[in-house]
Amino acid sequence: MANMKVPNRLSREKSPYLLQHQYNPVNWYPWCEEAFEKAKAEDKPVFLSIGYSTCHWCHVMERESFEDEEVADILNSNFVSIKVDREERPDIDNFYMDACVALNGSGGWPLSCFLTPDKKPFMVGTYFPKNDGRYGTGFITILKYISDIWKSKRKDILKDSETIAAHISSQPKKSKLNENCSSIAYGQLSGSFDPEYGGFGHAPKFPTLHNILFLLRYGLINDDSNAFDYVKKTLDSMRAGGIFDHVGGGFCRYSTDNKWLVPHFEKMMYDNALHIMAYSEAGALIDKKYFDTVREVVEFCVRDMLHPDGGFYTAIDADSEGVEGKYYVFTPKEISKVLGDKDGERYCRLYNITRQGNFEGKNIPNLIGVSLSDDDKRFAVDANKMLLNYRQQRIPPATDDKIMTSINGLMSAALAEAGRIMGESKYLDYASRSTSFICNNLIKDGRLLSYWRDGAADIPATSDDYAYFIWGLIELYEAEHYSGWLALALKYTDDMNRLFWDDENGGYFMTGKDVSDMPFRQKNLHDGAIPCGNSVAALNLARLSRICAKPEYERSAEAVLEAMAKEINAYPSSCCGALCADLFFKARGREIVFVNGQGLDELLSCLPSFSPFTVTAVCGKGYEQMDELAPFLKDYKSENGKAAAYLCSGGTCKQPVSDVDEFKKLLLDSDEV
Repeated sequence: MANMKVPNRLSREKSPYLLQHQYNPVNWYPWCEEAFEKAKAEDKPVFLSIGYSTCHWCHVMERESFEDEEVADILNSNFVSIKVDREERPDIDNFYMDACVALNGSGGWPLSCFLTPDKKPFMVGTYFPKNDGRYGTGFITILKYISDIWKSKRKDILKDSETIAAHISSQPKKSKLNENCSSIAYGQLSGSFDPEYGGFGHAPKFPTLHNILFLLRYGLINDDSNAFDYVKKTLDSMRAGGIFDHVGGGFCRYSTDNKWLVPHFEKMMYDNALHIMAYSEAGALIDKKYFDTVREVVEFCVRDMLHPDGGFYTAIDADSEGVEGKYYVFTPKEISKVLGDKDGERYCRLYNITRQGNFEGKNIPNLIGVSLSDDDKRFAVDANKMLLNYRQQRIPPATDDKIMTSINGLMSAALAEAGRIMGESKYLDYASRSTSFICNNLIKDGRLLSYWRDGAADIPATSDDYAYFIWGLIELYEAEHYSGWLALALKYTDDMNRLFWDDENGGYFMTGKDVSDMPFRQKNLHDGAIPCGNSVAALNLARLSRICAKPEYERSAEAVLEAMAKEINAYPSSCCGALCADLFFKARGREIVFVNGQGLDELLSCLPSFSPFTVTAVCGKGYEQMDELAPFLKDYKSENGKAAAYLCSGGTCKQPVSDVDEFKKLLLDSDEV
């Protein structure tokens, strides 16, 4: 009983990351005004630690420092300590990450911040080892130094904090987007492309899949085969590498080497959603073989990451039993034990499994440098199923089971698009259920909330949440033409404009005007691991403006790009999510309206499986809600009870057709690019 751990304040939270720290001897507070009032009353600086539940180095810093009594004594005596889950509060994370990048040139997690009691940062870093050593200055040394200068150099600290806060809270003025920004981005990606292993830049290599989505659109508009070659090489290399889980499906976060062999083993739902999107689009435009990867990723997501009520979880940890990657690696002996000697030897030969190993004496199965015959592929399917059954008997890494609005919006978008491209109705069902989960659990008084866990949801959604939710609704509408999806997309677009729009410089603040616990309202204006909310919103607005003939939405989309112009013009290839919207405006585009009647399904089946610059709508009998959502559709008629297709491209509209062959010819003659 004497050694029983006493929980701290984090035990009352819902976030899996915060709950991981509930038995630390550190007197943690969640982000709350009580903590900052305590810091003011006791005249102490604030130590703010930001991370997430599947972050390997967050776990390391916890084991080394936050579970350590010596460190806890220093923190508890000299600081007020706050823990934040970056996925729960991306607005807080974004603000202090900007401070980290401004001060250090780079950032990451865990994010370790020292603040004044009025929330202004004066020193920011990432991972600190407990003691001084080869990883740099130790956390204990830093804590003692901060405690000392807080007392001896207070005026300097307060002056520095004001300067830093002013820098990171300032918003760029709107400006014009460089007309050639997409071409410049393409040139930058070409210059950093790895011709041997695909991807861009050097190790560590991140998938950065919005680069792939941009290249597919750029190649389509410019008839540039090199853009498609970059996509093929990258997708093929990632699928062959250890970043892909050949046994259980799904992709890990990133590769620590240049050939995609050794991953950082955590699996993020947002990464896998974008992989679904990239591989399905490449399957439509380049080679149908990429559909196989889509199926494997979806199978993993549904098997391991789906709540029974339809929402998708957030992530799977890199560590199990305190060891990174332990769950995923094999020895040749294990392979033979599961498959038998003959098949085990064959599997080891195909998947580069050796006695020496390729990761800390064990093996990450991979197909780098291997070409599988059709017989090999059939063998691999059965063998990997057996190995998966064996692997599932191990202690698995933890799953962060938050169901987040942004991630489920993205997953709905990916599944709806893949379902439409591949003709997989079950993917549309998954997308619909995920979206319905948000509607049923993450809306209160009409206001979107950020995430749900264990029946509770109470944190207001950010503009990123709104943008991704709307994206999912648009993709569902384009796939199913159910007007209810479009009605929700329009409603939440208007709500997003009301809550987050910057009237002075355009674009969307991350935090709504109804949220008051942030020191400043900030805008996220550059893409990171996934496109930022402003990038997603720009394309959402552009598409909705054409579906519903809303010119005010098009003006808003252009205003978002103008708000982002300083970032985009400075280094276009870092904003490829936003440039997908730029390409949407540059393309000729097509607007196709179908009037319901006999033969509607046959006309709809003529549409290309993937046309990123085409929008569609269905109106007429059974679709009466569309008359309210897009009043111009009232003028569209069909004759003799037959369905009709109206096609417009480049500002010119054709006569409506009801004959399938005539419609196919219209599609061939009207180029969307």
